[in-house]
Amino acid sequence: MTDAPDLRSPAFFDDPFPVLRGLLEENPLHWNPSLGGWVAVRYGDIREQLRDRRFSSDRMDPFFAHLAADDRAGLASLEHNIRLWSVFNDPPEHTRLRGLMNKAFTSRALKEMRPKVERIAGELVEGIAAKGRMETIADLAYPLPASVIGLMLGVPWADIEHLKRWSDDLAKFVLYGMMGPAEYRRADAAIAEMTAYFTDLIAERRRNPGDDVVSGLVGAEERGDFLSVDELVATCVLLLFAGHETTTQLIGNGLLALLQNPAELERLRSLRHDPEAVAIAVEEMLRFDGPSLAQVRLAGEDIPLPDGQVMRAGDRVFQMLAAANRDPQQFADPDRFDVGRADAKAHLAFGYGIHFCIGAPLARMEGQILFPILLERLADLQLETEVPRFTRSLVVRGLTALPVSFRVQ
Repeated sequence: MTDAPDLRSPAFFDDPFPVLRGLLEENPLHWNPSLGGWVAVRYGDIREQLRDRRFSSDRMDPFFAHLAADDRAGLASLEHNIRLWSVFNDPPEHTRLRGLMNKAFTSRALKEMRPKVERIAGELVEGIAAKGRMETIADLAYPLPASVIGLMLGVPWADIEHLKRWSDDLAKFVLYGMMGPAEYRRADAAIAEMTAYFTDLIAERRRNPGDDVVSGLVGAEERGDFLSVDELVATCVLLLFAGHETTTQLIGNGLLALLQNPAELERLRSLRHDPEAVAIAVEEMLRFDGPSLAQVRLAGEDIPLPDGQVMRAGDRVFQMLAAANRDPQQFADPDRFDVGRADAKAHLAFGYGIHFCIGAPLARMEGQILFPILLERLADLQLETEVPRFTRSLVVRGLTALPVSFRVQ
């Protein structure tokens, strides 16, 4: 058995896969001092844990409970709103909140969004072609999903930049573990601004309902599906926040995988008019280097382990989805990027079980629309940096920047 590695080092964040490969082989479930919690890496173990009700998603209550009284008092807006997010709740509250979100986030709504996504993606790629260069994250990977989720929620484009700033400050709290009081306060201020914004938007939709998600949530409430005003606001904040993060990472990481595997890039270019082949390629992007490095759960009770150890109630468990998606017991030749991999969709990039990402169909659709447009319009795509830098987060896996050169065709 190997010693537990440092899973907070910059080198790990930039390329976690050699370390995760070693854990898959020698130390698949262990207590990790650098994280102060258990680490699980095997596909089968993680899939089982994600179905096991002994593992709780409620990690916000313990976090706030451990803060000093003065610090906690200064984060009232943050605590009040984020504790109402479905992703940080267990059944029965999760079941109720998720059910209401499902009523507004329907397959019909996604189908109606498709031509709008095609228009937005086409306009973004044309703008990049006219400019002659691309910083993938700033020019494409963020604007596309942010525009789409804003449109779905009924948020005017003029307000997106305000919401991005608030969302970025909130992300530092939700997605990044190494923070201090100043970052907590900024996250609290951001969520207070977002709460005020969505309170006003909800009031407007009550007066003048439309065909957007916020109107759908208001309509569900008015039809008797109880959702308090605070829960309605918190759900809007969550949808805005989560609605672009995953897709941004999918686009950035997916394009990087293509650039680092030029034969697969050209293979996908040749298949770009085949929707089924493109869909398989997007699933492989999600498997190979997806938007989630890990999910975090808490042991809800003492859980005995096969080797005689015990997970104690309250222990954190880091379920390394990036490792599970390259587990050789599940995927043959897992470190090879193969845009035609038949079983790629078995990945856990969107989680599994009751907390499976509600935005997964939207993220998939955006990827399936964007990559053919990009490969149709831009040729000779070349990475302009030797060492792409990734965010320092154990939860998300995404690039801070990805400069790319190309030739317009």
